[in-house]
Amino acid sequence: MTPEISAHGLRKRYGAATPVDGIDFEVAPGEIFGFLGPNGAGKSTTINMLCSLLDPTEGRATVAGYDVNTEKESVRRNIGLVFQDSVLDGYLTAEQNLRFHGDLYGLPRELMKERVQQVLDMVGLTGRRYDTASTYSGGMKRRLEIARGLLHSPRVLFLDEPTAGLDPESRHAIWNHVLELRETAGITVFMTTHYLEEAEYCDRIAIIDHGRIVVLDTPEALKSGVGSDRVTVTTPDIEAVVRTLRDRFDLPAEGDREEGTVRFSVPGGAEFVPMLFHGFGAEITSVQVNRPSLDDVFLRHTGTKIDSDGANRPGGSV
Repeated sequence: MTPEISAHGLRKRYGAATPVDGIDFEVAPGEIFGFLGPNGAGKSTTINMLCSLLDPTEGRATVAGYDVNTEKESVRRNIGLVFQDSVLDGYLTAEQNLRFHGDLYGLPRELMKERVQQVLDMVGLTGRRYDTASTYSGGMKRRLEIARGLLHSPRVLFLDEPTAGLDPESRHAIWNHVLELRETAGITVFMTTHYLEEAEYCDRIAIIDHGRIVVLDTPEALKSGVGSDRVTVTTPDIEAVVRTLRDRFDLPAEGDREEGTVRFSVPGGAEFVPMLFHGFGAEITSVQVNRPSLDDVFLRHTGTKIDSDGANRPGGSV
């Protein structure tokens, strides 16, 4: 099967800085493919190169079968793009925003009315088509931007941090629409995010850090690769717990004084907890056992965590 997106040795330099440092990947038709990483990891730079908005310094990439360097117009006709920051005109209604976009793409007049109706139905905004975009909530604006990106029937939809700044309920609603679009329209989706729970919607994920892909696989395969369960102990004596785990069980642990927790990984977490309590000298308030998460995967492969605002946070022990 010919990939809908491919990148080989893709690199972007700005003087001494290299925000994208020689990445390779392919995306199959109809796949939801995610780039997961903190702010500054190279996600948006990659999207800009794939959308022909930025020329690569080295390497080659194709989208919908067209070269992003030499066939820019063909690439742009076959993609939809939802930027990280809103580019809607707040003074125009939803329908006017869509018609303006359709005019820019040269959508034939005889198709305009039909396509506007279709995409508004897709994202559940038909009842608000005559309201100005400035009256929309953040989630509704995102849905309108997705509708605009789909108006000209692209083969590939690029979503750059599509739910950044939205509340969890709005993020969930946006993803329900994206998943439905994949099923009904068969569109390929390439998205970037720093939300770990959002990456679970993807068929495959590439974790990118400092411009390089450090691991790429399905969410389940990535989590299975971590192997151990994640145990979180709440305690007023973090140092004592970390010391005991190290000395008695030879387990490295991460202590968080602000949260009053100690976290460590161990196979068979539920079976290990009784051993931890047996003859333990420090006070333990609570214990929680979790299967491996994408947070654990990210920590394993990068040595850091991603905060909710997209920033890197060290993941070392006390």
